[in-house]
Amino acid sequence: MRIEKIDFGGLPALGLEAGGYEAIIVPSIGSNIVRLFHQPTGANILRTPQADEFETFKARPQVFGVPLLFPPNRIEDGTYTYEGQKYQYPITIPAENNYHHGIIKSKPFVVTKTSTGADFVEIETSFFSNCFQDEIYVNFPHSFECRMTFNLSAGGLKQTITFVNLSDRKMPVGMGLHTVMNVPFIEGSNRDNYRIKLSAGKRWELNSRTLPTEKLLDLTDDEALLRTEGIAPCGKEIISVMTNEPITADGKPYSGAILTDEANGVSVYYETDSQFKHWTLWNNGGEALFICPEPQSWTINAPNLRLPTELTGFKAIDPGASWDAVTHFYVK
Repeated sequence: MRIEKIDFGGLPALGLEAGGYEAIIVPSIGSNIVRLFHQPTGANILRTPQADEFETFKARPQVFGVPLLFPPNRIEDGTYTYEGQKYQYPITIPAENNYHHGIIKSKPFVVTKTSTGADFVEIETSFFSNCFQDEIYVNFPHSFECRMTFNLSAGGLKQTITFVNLSDRKMPVGMGLHTVMNVPFIEGSNRDNYRIKLSAGKRWELNSRTLPTEKLLDLTDDEALLRTEGIAPCGKEIISVMTNEPITADGKPYSGAILTDEANGVSVYYETDSQFKHWTLWNNGGEALFICPEPQSWTINAPNLRLPTELTGFKAIDPGASWDAVTHFYVK
């Protein structure tokens, strides 16, 4: 068991090891998990910045590791209004006139707690926003804390994300994780031997701006295979936005993704709790050696959709209250 300070391409980072797993977390870039390795199988689960990619990582952390998106995905025209408060974000996709990918994925977190037990290690990192964090507060005028807890053990890596509303009015909370999983994740394997399963339910119809039209459709034939035998994660473009509805895995209801190397008989499970109501599945055109199953607590543009919040996942937390969500990586 270990937690140690390490240098990661010139960035201060934490190296963790427990239960046959190794992880690297970079608190200064959104507290991103940039490496997760399973020693017994050699599964290198997450896309890690290489020596010539650190500047790309700093500029676009969303294509490495497990960056936190708050809010997730796109906001139409970069704006929405909730209980009389207008939220206005910068336009980051001019061709669509949308804002996307959240406001704290590149922000520095501080390590607020560490612990080591007989069979686990755990760290907690925190980010605080208030009126002195001008870049955040001008777009999202709430004082809040975002806290991440990482627990590594023989059971895998469990990540708990907590938002605490430190403001005096209700605070909208929508978050996602732009999880970038290697294909292949075992050295020497062939990407053609990989399949991904996902607890996909219905498909959101999208317009030309990649925003939901407010119509839910049945999964396409290919998407329906996500619930059963799985689909190839690479080779052709995948951009699907879907609801999260449990599948059966190991004889039990399961919400999450399962990425399998069928030649080696190794599966990476990426399990989500009930707070994650939606998925975006994306593979950057199909030729990149990764797949992104992105769990989201609310769907794309949820604050602007004229649909029940039970469906969109839109949520707000009371002053002084907190909300959390949990994901869990493990290998079988």
